[in-house]
Amino acid sequence: MKLSYSLMYDGDPRAAADQVAGLERAGIDVVWVAEAYGFDSPTLMGYLAARTERVEIGSAILNIYSRTPGALLQTAAGLDNVSGGRAILGLGASGPQVIEGWHGVPYSKPLARTAEIVDLVRRGLRREVLTNDGLVKLPLTKADGAVTGLGKPLKMLTRPERDTVPIWIAALGPKSVEQAASIADGWIPHLYHPEKAHVVWGEALAAGAAQRSPDLGPLQVTAGGMVAIGEGPETKELLEFARPVFALYVGGMGARGKNFYNDVARAYGYEKEAEEIQDLYLAGKKKEAEALVPTEWLEASNLVGPASYVKERIEAFRESGVTHLTVMPASDDPARTVAQVKEWVA
Repeated sequence: MKLSYSLMYDGDPRAAADQVAGLERAGIDVVWVAEAYGFDSPTLMGYLAARTERVEIGSAILNIYSRTPGALLQTAAGLDNVSGGRAILGLGASGPQVIEGWHGVPYSKPLARTAEIVDLVRRGLRREVLTNDGLVKLPLTKADGAVTGLGKPLKMLTRPERDTVPIWIAALGPKSVEQAASIADGWIPHLYHPEKAHVVWGEALAAGAAQRSPDLGPLQVTAGGMVAIGEGPETKELLEFARPVFALYVGGMGARGKNFYNDVARAYGYEKEAEEIQDLYLAGKKKEAEALVPTEWLEASNLVGPASYVKERIEAFRESGVTHLTVMPASDDPARTVAQVKEWVA
């Protein structure tokens, strides 16, 4: 099992890079860089490539709407070059509030668009001449809206570091998870509950695996949460810091009826809590919403408690299929926490 770490997208990129360099020395294998509607991800990823030596650097995620397939291909190839072959391209549909509200493009046909982008990026990295006649038209003709009609099929001008870069897909809905299991190198779920994951996604993962090309190898999965190792009640109290995050996603990360994280909470069996958390959060009562996040969910999705308990949680994640344990140390010495967990997952 590898260790991964997620950078928060609302922080200071330079300070974050300093932290990643230290965590790399402690044993982190992958760092994920989010984007949302703050700083862009590729800029920080390139900076991290210069500040690190071994750690893989992944986008988690770049959305599939605001950049063309060609731009995503260039980003993956460029990062892979400056990092010496350490890039991971994490893709996802994001949600309509960000895509239509921030980027101003229609949120439509996410599954079909994802499939075409994955195919185009893979072909582009092999320096194939790119043509496509789906949602994406390459080259664009006048019949498809071109102004000049002068577009021509092209292949990547520069030679990529590798002819393949791992592509991971962030997915939560059954169809999206099935697609990830079918075509992606890895899957990025969120608010992951190891003991309940098979109930929510087991059928979708199996259906996707049945369609999966043997060339891709086994599906990789990254999930995890806060890590705090200690015996006393003050350690368990650190779980309270996770409540705002869970409430934000379940209650406020999407509109009513179009919140994928709320859907996951319901699928886990927290229907009543999911509805009440969303009602309170959208009404501006964030503290009340946070109080309703099930403690059982917080405990299962994070690794907080005595060493023996944290080891049990690691095994729960492993047994559920997680190959890359995401750790967010809640301590004054994050590198020490990472080094300890690294010993346990080896």
